[in-house]
Amino acid sequence: MCTSIIEIARAEGMAKRGDEWFPLSQAVVAYDHARHAPLGDVITLDFINTGLDPGARAGIELSLETAKELRAALDRAIAAADFEEAEVRGKGAAPRLVRAA
Repeated sequence: MCTSIIEIARAEGMAKRGDEWFPLSQAVVAYDHARHAPLGDVITLDFINTGLDPGARAGIELSLETAKELRAALDRAIAAADFEEAEVRGKGAAPRLVRAA
């Protein structure tokens, strides 16, 4: 049974296919049956450029537990980056935003 769980976000960055890098336009996050990973249902991350050919895609299938660990790592990295940006730009940031890994 398909879950129909899909979230789409604007994406700014680059992705790689083969030896070629391409600019991103969207990131798609879904929860559905694995197509390639030897798992049941997975969190799928697709980084795409809708203005290029259909091959302009970098896809990842993760177990739900791995996706949760990745989310936590992203949260920590984003908090540390926010603190760093605030310090560099002189805006000041509360040190409590940064947690140990």
